[in-house]
Amino acid sequence: MNNYDSIFNSQPKQSDSKSFSSFNKEEWAASKKQEREQAYALIDETAEAMTADGEILRSYLDVQTRFDRYSVGNALLITAQMPEANRLGSFDDWKEKNIYIKKGESGIIILEPGEEFTREDGSIGVSYNAKKVFDISQTTSRPRPVSAVSIDPSLLLQALIHNAPCEIKISDQLPDGLAAAYLPEEKVIRVRQGMDAPDIFRSLSQELAHAHLDKGSYKRNECALTAYCASYILCQRYGVPTDHFRFDRVPESLRGMDAKTIRAELGRIRDVSNDISASMSRVLEPQQRSQKSRDTGAR
Repeated sequence: MNNYDSIFNSQPKQSDSKSFSSFNKEEWAASKKQEREQAYALIDETAEAMTADGEILRSYLDVQTRFDRYSVGNALLITAQMPEANRLGSFDDWKEKNIYIKKGESGIIILEPGEEFTREDGSIGVSYNAKKVFDISQTTSRPRPVSAVSIDPSLLLQALIHNAPCEIKISDQLPDGLAAAYLPEEKVIRVRQGMDAPDIFRSLSQELAHAHLDKGSYKRNECALTAYCASYILCQRYGVPTDHFRFDRVPESLRGMDAKTIRAELGRIRDVSNDISASMSRVLEPQQRSQKSRDTGAR
């Protein structure tokens, strides 16, 4: 009979030290803090870079167009790391869809809300944690052709003026060069007659943004950048040509702003464009659902 006892005697001796490193909560917390601080620093750096390069502002607006629910801070983080991103998800989000991250992809750092805390003055704050997400281009998902969204121009303009904050009138009394104008003293937007749909949308969306910004102490020059950028986002979002918009030079109103002030301005742009989009959706979504149902039934 074979003697197998020698197998056990020949095992290598166990080292007294563990072969794995135990979880160190303090080191983990320090690492997360560093990631968070780096993200905040990148947000400020990207915002301040807009004061020297108008194309960074355009890039940010393109990101905010696609990610309308993202905060200003996260839109700035995406602008800095992957401005061409279209669809983001965490490792686990993609895995749930049986989609996996390609080898070597580093991901994009954004911030997500964490736990609430009480400040020294008694107010409630929210802590934020750094989170890594990946664009669909970084995954094994096969790219799908994106069908261009086509909306009837008449319907698009009806949606734009839906629930407008002021009266809108066609006018032949606008000064040369003006396609539309918000008149705060009359609470009315006058639109030049005879224009085509894209020109109406571009000019009217900008003046609607001005009307939304009129909260009682309105000054047009203080709202010009906000309204201009909000109009750009709306045109991008609804497929209206944006070649008329210029970002080759830094807007004068951005010069000299610090990061905090720039973020506040970007927040106004986001809020105004989203408010107008929300009103438009109430007109467009029923029509789009109906069209989708008809297209499905015809197959």
